[in-house]
Amino acid sequence: MTSKDTLISRFPYLRRDFAASLVVFLVALPLCVGVAVASGVPAELGLVTGIVGGLVTGLMRGSSLQVSGPAAGLTVLVFEAVKEFGLPALGVIVLASGLLQVAMGLLRLGRWFRAISVSVVEGMLAGIGLVLVAGQLYPALAAKAPDSGLGKIAGLPGAFLDALGDGAALASFAVCAGTIAALLLWKRVPAKARALPGPLAAVGLATVAVFALDLPVATVEVRGLLGSVQPPPLSAFGEVAGVGLLGTVVAFTLIASAESLFSAAAVDRLHSGPRTEYDKELLAQGAGNTICGLLGALPMTAVIVRSAANVQAGARTKASRVLHGVWLLLFAALLPGVLGYLPIPALAGILIHSGAKLVPVRALAVLWREHRGEALILAVTAVSIVAVSMFEGVLIGLAMAVVKTAWQASHVKLEVVDKGAGPVDAHLTGNATFLRLPKILDSLESLPQDRQVRLDLSGLHHLDHACRTALENWAERHSAVGTEPVRLTVPAG
Repeated sequence: MTSKDTLISRFPYLRRDFAASLVVFLVALPLCVGVAVASGVPAELGLVTGIVGGLVTGLMRGSSLQVSGPAAGLTVLVFEAVKEFGLPALGVIVLASGLLQVAMGLLRLGRWFRAISVSVVEGMLAGIGLVLVAGQLYPALAAKAPDSGLGKIAGLPGAFLDALGDGAALASFAVCAGTIAALLLWKRVPAKARALPGPLAAVGLATVAVFALDLPVATVEVRGLLGSVQPPPLSAFGEVAGVGLLGTVVAFTLIASAESLFSAAAVDRLHSGPRTEYDKELLAQGAGNTICGLLGALPMTAVIVRSAANVQAGARTKASRVLHGVWLLLFAALLPGVLGYLPIPALAGILIHSGAKLVPVRALAVLWREHRGEALILAVTAVSIVAVSMFEGVLIGLAMAVVKTAWQASHVKLEVVDKGAGPVDAHLTGNATFLRLPKILDSLESLPQDRQVRLDLSGLHHLDHACRTALENWAERHSAVGTEPVRLTVPAG
């Protein structure tokens, strides 16, 4: 047996995984750079996170075909964290988040993330998408974006009006619009051309257009890989005790973990291979984020765009995602100067396209017709993120989901049998809690007071203390008008 035959027998899917890794690399490259620039950090740090996602998280067990790296879903939160605490503190935040994820993985909490309301997660992504789209329209117009989410949206009309009389702004916006158009139309080009991923093709065409037409457009600032990697200084660790930074750590941890594990569930539906081991996937994400934190890089999550590209390109094992990390490392080490040619409005176009896909417009319309409560949670979560902040918006969404669940769980039905003479029979079934108490008492107080009432509570699954006390008090009042006492049949136990 030749060495080639031995290699094929040990790695039967190597050829497929090798080809898939190149596709994922070409998809990941512009996204890594674009997310970093939009987050307000050096472009090279996006590549560092992509490299760690491939070489570290990619080697670990969990979800075999899921690809990790910097994600558009965390762009807004990272930008706010860098603005408030500074770039050195970013490494501390990511490191602490990674350690928390490792701890949760070891405690086998990964599966519990599947219990988070899907509407909250979709609302979180929709809110991120809205802020991301609004925020990236400013670099597309060669303008400075306001700080708050509402400010970004409210300032857009003025930014567009200012751009009308500015040639550089119009050129920048044309590059952005052309990039988005290329992304939307790429699926209609001949199949052979589609071998090149849409994001890379769109950025490549924009770069060629900028230099061929000598357009006055801003390009990415290049610092070099080693110059950009800056482990957090010891002084930055002292800020961990602050309430604001701790809240940011919790937000990073919850959002990155939820996004990764929901992505894993989606990727599992795309292939017939091994299913995701959620606790091990959370552990792998935590290990990757811990190393990203030590390097001062961006946080990572599993990214559905890269993961879907990996599956669709024919990947069969985790070798494809590890190799994509190798290609990112070689690019960052050998060709970092290429980044300096990438137009910033083209990267903004990539992120506007990605952000728009985070807003589930069609799904929301269907949800509104079938489950209005869930649609309301999604919408309120998204609006809260835009209006307040990421962390508070998610908390508001979770609170609404808990209240909705509690309200549904307290469903109770009162059935009255009145034959016109003799005792009135009333049967309560379901879950009698304080949430439904006003409705229960209104119905009971409308019963005739000149005849005996037999109230049967044996059909209740749950009767809380507040409800039991209120029903006993009602029975005493109803019996005080001269009729026979109310007969209560309470649940056993």
